[in-house]
Amino acid sequence: MTPKLNTNELMEASSHERTSGHALPKPRLDYRAISENSQYKSHNAFNRRANLPVNTIPDIAKLLASQGELSARVGHLKAERSKLGDLVRKGGDSRAAAVEEAKKLKETIHELEGKLGGVEDELLSRALLLPNDTHPDVPLGSEAAAHVLSTHGPNPTPPTPSRHHVSINQSIPFMDLEGGVMASGSSWYFLKDIGALLELALINYAMSIAIKHGFTPVMTPDVVKEDVATRCGFQPRDEAGSAPSQNYYLNRTKDEPQLILAGTAEIPLGAMFAGKIFERKSMPQKVVGLGRAFRAEAGARGADTRGLYRVHQFSKVEMFVVCEGDLQKSNAMMEEMKDIQAEIFSSLGLTFRILDMPTEELGASAYRKYDMEAWMPGRGGWGEISSLSNCTDYQARRLHIRHVGLPALPMTPTSQERSAPSTVFAHTLNGTTAAIPRLIVALIENGVQLDGQKVVGLELPVTLKSFWLGSDQGIQWT
Repeated sequence: MTPKLNTNELMEASSHERTSGHALPKPRLDYRAISENSQYKSHNAFNRRANLPVNTIPDIAKLLASQGELSARVGHLKAERSKLGDLVRKGGDSRAAAVEEAKKLKETIHELEGKLGGVEDELLSRALLLPNDTHPDVPLGSEAAAHVLSTHGPNPTPPTPSRHHVSINQSIPFMDLEGGVMASGSSWYFLKDIGALLELALINYAMSIAIKHGFTPVMTPDVVKEDVATRCGFQPRDEAGSAPSQNYYLNRTKDEPQLILAGTAEIPLGAMFAGKIFERKSMPQKVVGLGRAFRAEAGARGADTRGLYRVHQFSKVEMFVVCEGDLQKSNAMMEEMKDIQAEIFSSLGLTFRILDMPTEELGASAYRKYDMEAWMPGRGGWGEISSLSNCTDYQARRLHIRHVGLPALPMTPTSQERSAPSTVFAHTLNGTTAAIPRLIVALIENGVQLDGQKVVGLELPVTLKSFWLGSDQGIQWT
């Protein structure tokens, strides 16, 4: 479902950070584009189930007009006050009257600037509720409307409960669920022996492929400011409940910014580029980060609550790209990143498919999103193992990520951009190269060797052999 952004918290956090020495200005959104394309913006929000308050988009148009009128009045009065200042400095008989008139103008300007600030805050708070635009090829509707772009790998293994990874764990112990409950609660776990070695091998293999394709490795912090997460458009909503956020919050003092555990390495990676201006020749900026993802994931989920498929914490390798603010270039980069993901999953011998996700599954930030699902015969169906999003300038406008030079296909510029056309907002993309627990589920459920219902061995892809740190006794490399 579409994340609900807490715009008041975003604006308050922006104000706090300006005073704390780590300034991240308020987001710079394209109000004119919203006003001039109100019908599209309205339909787009409806198709993405953004649940906007009534009259949000008409209010943006009205507030934009009010902002223009107030700005013009303030500008005119400041010009008049400047003329009066010249008269005061010249002296003479008119000086006293000019001083008095300048005082009145100062009060009027102060009052109008207060109104202007209020209008600008209202304008921003409403515009922040809108999701990103949508690629014209994105299917309309719910998850069921997803379009299968391609299917890869061997024919699917027939589904059977004997292949469920929780059942396999009884014969090949690779995780400790009971210990996880004792240590942390339900949906927490320990990986051990083959499970721990699989995590290490998958992380290093996924990192090696991304590095081969020009990505710079990064180890990310797992604690981030909530403001940064909100600017990235990340507040995952629990599909089974009504909680607006599934973040884990850290206690703080009144004067400190709210900190949360990162839901994905995308968030700290985005923050790493915040407030920066890049030379056009240095684009794209490509990084691959390793982080721990934390998801509260409240609510009953049936079979998903068993085992590793849906858990509160997991290791994830994430690609993040900052490229030129040009749809042609970011669309091409998305295809390049998709090919890297497909290379990884193909080399692991998985049966997987690539989906073009429909409008209701895009969240707030994605212009287009691909999901990759692997066949998991123990769970009896397809399971998501990766996603890839082109966020165009949605995150860049909120995080102030820019580059020098106009894009080849410029978006409608704001008045500020027209007055300073030497920099434009970049486009950002993010894609999972390895969500570890789900890859472990897919590899073990497909690789287990059965004699009837009895586990007699485990096949793992030979791709991982050179990344394997411990004993491989009992493993058949294929």
